[in-house]
Amino acid sequence: MNTPRDGGKFCTLGTVKHPSWQLACFIWALGGCLYLIGFFHRVAPAAISSDLMRDLGIGAAMLGNLSALYFYSYAFMQLPTGLLADRWGPRRLLTIGALLTAVGSVLFALAPTLWLAGLGRLLIGGATAVAFVGMIKLASHWMAPERFALAAGMALLIGVMGALGGGIPLAALSEVYDWRWLLAAVGGATLLLAAIIWFIVRDDPAERGYRSYASRRAGEPISLIAGLKVVAAARNSWLLSVGAGGVCGAVLTFGGLWGVPFLATHYGMSTTAASGYCSAMLLSFAVGGPLLGGLSDRLGRRKPFYFAALSSSLPAWLALILLPELPPLILLLCVVAAGFGCGGAMIITFAHARESVPSQVSGTMSGLINMGAVLGPMILQPAIGWILDNISGVWSVGGQRMYDLEAYRVGFSLIVGWIVLALILFALSHETYGKQSQCSNRL
Repeated sequence: MNTPRDGGKFCTLGTVKHPSWQLACFIWALGGCLYLIGFFHRVAPAAISSDLMRDLGIGAAMLGNLSALYFYSYAFMQLPTGLLADRWGPRRLLTIGALLTAVGSVLFALAPTLWLAGLGRLLIGGATAVAFVGMIKLASHWMAPERFALAAGMALLIGVMGALGGGIPLAALSEVYDWRWLLAAVGGATLLLAAIIWFIVRDDPAERGYRSYASRRAGEPISLIAGLKVVAAARNSWLLSVGAGGVCGAVLTFGGLWGVPFLATHYGMSTTAASGYCSAMLLSFAVGGPLLGGLSDRLGRRKPFYFAALSSSLPAWLALILLPELPPLILLLCVVAAGFGCGGAMIITFAHARESVPSQVSGTMSGLINMGAVLGPMILQPAIGWILDNISGVWSVGGQRMYDLEAYRVGFSLIVGWIVLALILFALSHETYGKQSQCSNRL
């Protein structure tokens, strides 16, 4: 079959029909498995925070830095990943990413020293960086464009399923089994995933004898340098990428690291119970994405839904930070509302950004937004850890370090500040009305 390459990777000729929705979802979900594993590793340090501090002999600031190493390499890899996905296709990237993630998982699990654990964490972050952009690129070829925001929202849901696995289940299992062997087992499962992706996933339906959706968006090829220039020239690129840092950073900083010790210390919860509240935030983050993203798709508007989502979550964040000893039900409602609004805003950001540039550079744009998203936890996690170590009284209970409530409030105020900044930046962005940009000089 003749499948010449173009700016959308393939221009299918002679094919009869598009792949079934079930087949498209299956191919897409295999890439989603790596995204799920990546989210597991993002939040795993929260569930085993006391074990890490004890076994590695570190405090809050160093724990924050160790956790954030994932995001350093993840952010660094976003633009290269987007460029390579546009030019080379997601299959090779996802396979290599899964292989390196497996290596990093085992290295982190068995590391006898802090620097080796950090190296493993860096490798995991850089390797799993290919997952989301790979899924987005697969969706652009295997799925109809009107289902893009829904697919992006479902991607977030898959990822958060992994985060949930890194919450209560990991916390509970680590009370019975050594955390090192648990993470090593995850590495083994990731190695198996790499083989499955290589043998089953294809970049485009044309390679399986189907008609590609990319043919509907085919255009003239854009070189790597030209693609970067197109993305860099779009005003929305920078406004939305910085804003994404606050939206994603809020949830992954509280739900993915500091929420567990905060709730354990100041609400007297067990680590497993505190992980449950943080998992509720992550789950609502995942549910808010496809619900609000799908509604935004249906009505063809981005900005109003973004403002509604993030503005509704802001009071919940303020209540979590400023109001002490909330009743359990109110506390649960706050973490759910905070996560739900941020999840909807995050998915709308991806759809809005992708529409701001021509489809030939959609992978590059997705990479930039994803890089902006991980800047949030990359900066906030160690910053809050530094605040806890330097302005808080520190005491120990059963070998676990505790920090003052006021220190947590000061640290968490950074979350609120970045959410407010995100609202301002989105207000300055250009509305796309759910339509794909067709020219490189738009904005």
